Amino acid sequence: MIKALFLIFEPIAAWDRAARRSLKFTVLFYFVPMLLIVGAAEMFGLMEFGRMQTSLIGVKKFAFSEALAAEAAQMGLMVLIMLIATYVVKSLGETFHGKHNYTQAATVVIYGLSPVFLFRLLDLFPNINLLIPWGIGIMLTIKILYYGVPRVMQPDPPHALGLYFMTSLLLTMITAAERFVVSGYLAGKYRPVSEAFAKFVFTVAHKLHLQ
Repeated sequence: MIKALFLIFEPIAAWDRAARRSLKFTVLFYFVPMLLIVGAAEMFGLMEFGRMQTSLIGVKKFAFSEALAAEAAQMGLMVLIMLIATYVVKSLGETFHGKHNYTQAATVVIYGLSPVFLFRLLDLFPNINLLIPWGIGIMLTIKILYYGVPRVMQPDPPHALGLYFMTSLLLTMITAAERFVVSGYLAGKYRPVSEAFAKFVFTVAHKLHLQ
C-alpha cells in the first residue's frame, strides 16, 4: 500500500522503478499482498461494523461465512478484472502500432489501479457509499496513468496520448461495473445468491480445514 502513496505523490520515480520489475515480482510481491490486505480489512469491517442494507432499517453485521464469501467474490472479480484489463491494454498498444508484452500491460494495470485499492480501505465504514472511495481512487488512477503509460508501455510519441486515454477509459469502466455489482451484493439486493454462495464458501473452507 505504501507503493500506492509513492505513485500518487512521486509518480515519475515510482513508475520508473515499477517498469524494471518482472511480471512474477509484480504479481507475487505487489498485487497478491495488496489484494489480501484490502480483503482482510474489508472482511474485518463487514464483521465488526457491518454494512447498510436496503432491506433493513440500520446496519447488518456479517457472519464469518458471509464476510468470507463477500471477500472471496470481490477478490475473484478483481483478479478477473486484472486478467481482462491486461489483455485489452496489450491489444490497445498493438492497435496504436506498438509491440508490447504482457509484463508491460500487467504493470500498467496493477500499479495503475493502486489508488483504487488504497481507497477501498474506506469501505470499512458502514454508511459510506462504495462508489465514493472508488471515485476518489479512479481519479487518482487516471492521474498516475498519465505518467505510467508512456514510461512502461513506451508507445511512439504521436500515439502516447491516445493509448493513455483508452487505458484510463477501460479501467474506469471495468472497475465501475465491479463496484456496482459489489454494492448491490453487500446491500442485500442479491440475497438468495449471496446466501447460497456464502454456504458454498463456508463448506469448502470447512472441508479444507478438516484436511
